[in-house]
Amino acid sequence: MSAPTPNPVVAPDHVLALLDRLHQESLTQEAALPSTYLASGGFDDLMRDKFIALDQDKSQFVYQLARATGARNIVEIGTSFGVSTIYLALAVGSNLDNLGGEGKVIATEKEHTKAEKARQYWQEAGNDLVTRHIDLREGDLLETLTKDIPQIDLILLDIWAPVALPALKLLEPKLRSGGVVILDNSISSATRYKELLEHLRSPKNGYTNLTLPYSKGLEMSVKL
Repeated sequence: MSAPTPNPVVAPDHVLALLDRLHQESLTQEAALPSTYLASGGFDDLMRDKFIALDQDKSQFVYQLARATGARNIVEIGTSFGVSTIYLALAVGSNLDNLGGEGKVIATEKEHTKAEKARQYWQEAGNDLVTRHIDLREGDLLETLTKDIPQIDLILLDIWAPVALPALKLLEPKLRSGGVVILDNSISSATRYKELLEHLRSPKNGYTNLTLPYSKGLEMSVKL
């Protein structure tokens, strides 16, 4: 029998158990979705009560990346029920404890019901560990991300494709040299993310790019 895959996340047992539970609920919901849901005209209504969280192995990678780079300020574009946000907040909290300074996870969510559910999960994880490191901004992210943005170390893009590139362009002036952009589903949704991927991969925009071989793809772009 092969050894279990190591989990890099440093957190109390109740937080790790919460993350395992939420990922399992997300997998169960995703498996029950109709195969045509992405083309559905009622997409917003269909997804309003769904997790569709960043996969657990991807979440662990982003956590590890944030720790390795000492990320203090992270923007999450597409928070949903806040599962991946827990990983980001844990990483930022650990980095601040070890390196000092100030920092936040700026999380964005349009749907009030999802934002409220995210807050419940963050509270369950713990205020000192998670909630206090998150600045949740509800509403249209093209409005909520126009002010009070610090220098950014990492951007996680896991959102409906049409708003992804405008959101990135809004944040790029604040993305530091060496800052990282992570895009989920860069293989399975390559057509929908065509303009965004072209932007990231164009030499004139100053990124180096790597498609990581996770399920459905995970694009890692580093700002030069």
